[in-house]
Amino acid sequence: MSKMMGRCCSGICRALALLALLLPLQERGCWGLKPSSGDLERSPHSDPDPWEVQHRHKRSWVWNQFFVLEEYTGNEPLYVGKLHSDVDKGDGKVKYVLSGEGATSIFTIDENTGDIHATKRLDREAQAYYTLQAQAVDRLTNLPVEPKSEFVVKVQDINDNEPKFLDGPYLAGVPEMSPLGTMVVQVAATDADDPTYGNSARVVYSIIHGQPYFSVEPKTGVIRTALPNMDRETRDQYVLVIQAKDMVGQMGGLSGTTSVTVTLTDVNDNPPRFTHKSCQYTVLESLPVQSVVARIKAADADIGSNAEMDYRIMDGDGLGMFNITTDEDTQEGVIILLKPLDFETKSSFSLRVEATNRNIDSNFLSLGPFSDTTSVKVTVEDVNEPPIFSAPLSKMVVSEDAKVGTSIGKVSAHDPDTSSSAIRYSIDRNTDLERYFNVDALSGVISTAKPLDREANSVHNLTIFAIESRIALITVLDINDNAPVFAIDYETILCENAMPGQVIQTISAVDKDEPLSGHRFYFRLLSPFSFFFLLFLADNTASILTKRGGFRRQEQPVYRLPVLIVDSGSPALSSTNTLSVRVCDCNADGVALSCGAVAYTATGLSTGALLAILGCIITLLVMVLLIVTMRRRRKEPLILEEERDIRENIVRYDDEGGGEEDTEAFDMVTLRNLNVIRDPNVRRDVTPDTPTFFHYTSATRPSYKSLPDNVVFREFIWERLKDADVDPSAPPYDSLQTYAFEGSGSVAESLSSLESLSTDSDQNYDYLTNWGPRFKKLADLYGNSDGTSVFS
Repeated sequence: MSKMMGRCCSGICRALALLALLLPLQERGCWGLKPSSGDLERSPHSDPDPWEVQHRHKRSWVWNQFFVLEEYTGNEPLYVGKLHSDVDKGDGKVKYVLSGEGATSIFTIDENTGDIHATKRLDREAQAYYTLQAQAVDRLTNLPVEPKSEFVVKVQDINDNEPKFLDGPYLAGVPEMSPLGTMVVQVAATDADDPTYGNSARVVYSIIHGQPYFSVEPKTGVIRTALPNMDRETRDQYVLVIQAKDMVGQMGGLSGTTSVTVTLTDVNDNPPRFTHKSCQYTVLESLPVQSVVARIKAADADIGSNAEMDYRIMDGDGLGMFNITTDEDTQEGVIILLKPLDFETKSSFSLRVEATNRNIDSNFLSLGPFSDTTSVKVTVEDVNEPPIFSAPLSKMVVSEDAKVGTSIGKVSAHDPDTSSSAIRYSIDRNTDLERYFNVDALSGVISTAKPLDREANSVHNLTIFAIESRIALITVLDINDNAPVFAIDYETILCENAMPGQVIQTISAVDKDEPLSGHRFYFRLLSPFSFFFLLFLADNTASILTKRGGFRRQEQPVYRLPVLIVDSGSPALSSTNTLSVRVCDCNADGVALSCGAVAYTATGLSTGALLAILGCIITLLVMVLLIVTMRRRRKEPLILEEERDIRENIVRYDDEGGGEEDTEAFDMVTLRNLNVIRDPNVRRDVTPDTPTFFHYTSATRPSYKSLPDNVVFREFIWERLKDADVDPSAPPYDSLQTYAFEGSGSVAESLSSLESLSTDSDQNYDYLTNWGPRFKKLADLYGNSDGTSVFS
């Protein structure tokens, strides 16, 4: 078998082979080989060319298909072509093998016949062609019988992709008032189909939404204005919908759309205009200099720099009083005060103000002029200015011997306002603390109020106040805060012989409030009565009438009727008033003879008996009072509280200080040694002023120390009982007395220092006088050199 495919390596041969692959023919030979359907005929007289060169070699490969249609939707695998080798004699010894891009996955080959099929749908936009290698091998030895040969399978395009605007949506701008055909923006759509095959990728543009304002060029996609002089102030934005359609816009082509937002940009085509040709402002005459008097603005429909403007005062009588500047944020003209205002001098000013655009476009001068004027009137409002003295400093001279009341001089002030109010004068007393001078409140005459002394004060510096005299009338507006009540206290009489429907009383009401529309009262009986009813009258009164007759004093002498009175205020207030109706016995003319309950004569006891009973009751009351008084006196103690025996007091000492100096709260004698006997004539229910003691002699009474313990206590108790029985000054009631008696059972005898009060003690306490003032009391009690008691 010839090795022609391996030897064909010249550039011409390869170019011709590639050209043969790209030709859209159903059946074609490769490298000058004849297709399976017939041989390529050449003239024997033509010039030699590569085809001739190739024709001289022996054929080895034959196939009849190089193209496959994309997006094939059939159920069977798509037939691509057939491979055949001259070595294959049809006896089954040759096997065909396919390799390369998509082999076995996309393309399959019948190893016996060499038929190639596509098993999957192909997308040209994903991959336009596939490069494969084919080879014939011996089936038994698996050795190649032909060299490997490479070929290309191209995917044939169909119109399966719509145009797409990759840069959309678009934003564009065009100046307003642009001429017809002004370019706005260019849009572009991309079609993924093959632009070299058919019209699948040939796109034309059209405008779906946005007419008649804009148009689009079908081939280029350039959008232009379709109307001249479009005004931004009328409409500043347009939204266009642009369509791109393939197949040159023919029926069946695919399309895509995008939006284009076109904004009209501003140009200075509107001059400033004042809304009002004249305006008026009011300012106070006390307005400070450099304050803002007013703000004016000329309307300009343009925006940004096209709306910037300058203001100036052209003429008027306020050229020197006012100035005007431009507020850069709001483009307002700000009128500023340059000099102080004085209502009394000039009460109004007139100005003529002009507003002019800063940036004027020469293309639109025909729409001008780009300026406007307005008249401004400034009215000065009067304010209440303080009085002004005719001279800020008044010097006056007075002799120091001037009498009180002598006139020294006069101050004068006037009201600068047009009202010219009266002036009252007074002295600032902080400058005349001693009140040496007075000033007449009306005339301003200054006079002396005290004698003057030049040597004490030679100069007096007074401050005089001048105040406007004004009368303020304050009216308090009324609100409905008082409820209506009866006009008077009615004395209503009802005769027993009254007839049904008879008027027994006409009532009216009063209210402290004063409504602007006058009073209007409403009356009503709160409780239903079967005897009376109320009739409301139109003159703010009401009448009480009877429903029946036959009234009897014995049955009910008085009727009390609750009457509700409501006013017409907002909110309405009400009160309940009681009308008392007395039933009386009347004569034929209706004059009351007697009223109230019928008096009955009492029977039984006489008046004298009643008086006697009353006297007895009074006597008994007096006796009871006397008894109570006597009992109260018996319960009173015979001695004063402060004179009670101090022995009844319980005194507790928990501190260590004080020592025996503290003798105010108890009687030291009470705690004396039992061997010292109290004078029986001294009262024990009071604290003695000077305790007095006496001693029984040994012949008269034995000492308690020589007696047995049981006898000691018994004798002690009998001694106290005897003293209480024979004491004429003791109170006539029992008392409990406690004595701190230690007894005589101690071997060491009594350790109490109180025994030192006995005259039998031989202890010497003279050394206490050397211990200082804190022991002076003890030194006085125990420090006597003669051994006698201070209480004796």
